[in-house]
Amino acid sequence: MENCLKLLLANENAEEMNIISDRLTEENLFQLIHKTTDGEEALNLIKANKYDIIILDLVLSHIDGFEIIEQAKNINNNTKIIVVTSLSSETFIKKAISFGASYYMLKPVSESLLVKRVKDLFDEDLAINAAAKPEFGKEIEEKITNIFITVGIPAHIKGYQFLREAIKLAMDDPDIINSITKKLYPSIAERFDTSASKVERAIRHAIEVAWNRGKIENINNIFGLTVYSNNEKPTNGEFIALVADKMLLDV
Repeated sequence: MENCLKLLLANENAEEMNIISDRLTEENLFQLIHKTTDGEEALNLIKANKYDIIILDLVLSHIDGFEIIEQAKNINNNTKIIVVTSLSSETFIKKAISFGASYYMLKPVSESLLVKRVKDLFDEDLAINAAAKPEFGKEIEEKITNIFITVGIPAHIKGYQFLREAIKLAMDDPDIINSITKKLYPSIAERFDTSASKVERAIRHAIEVAWNRGKIENINNIFGLTVYSNNEKPTNGEFIALVADKMLLDV
């Protein structure tokens, strides 16, 4: 598991919380760990940060753990939640699980068991994602290159690499096209240490170069139908989605 996860610990017992934090830090599981003894502060942190996992007690000041679980899942349903508490009532256990907690652990909790539960949660996610997503290797890279050559996008311009990355992101997550300015461009910009606006302009320029070279017939041949005419030019999102769909059909 990569050291890229974000964790929130919420527990009125600061000593217990620090012991758990130190143990998880030793495992090198998390990029970021926030800690609080206050329920209201915990909820504010959840609203401001996208946590991968929350480990919390049900007994907290101002806002109890049940409210935090419910609101946390409403904010980000992918957040994993582990309850660590001394409350052993079956009613509490059922309520926490029904609200979205993945595990309910009674104090005193074994640190090694807690670490195992954290790893189990994310190992399960990794296995699901691996089964659901296609593998994109050298063959995919070569197919994208062949499409670029065919439509006339030269390899020396910046938009070439940005467009290649955009297509792979769209293959991996087709819904990202619906968040092109908020997710796709920023993701590429982060990888290439540039700005999202420069990514957008460079991709647009790459597509314009292809259209100015007049290889519309080649483009239509790739997709097996007449998609565009000389007077039509796709938006960045349209072109990325079209190529990504074509690639996925060929996988």
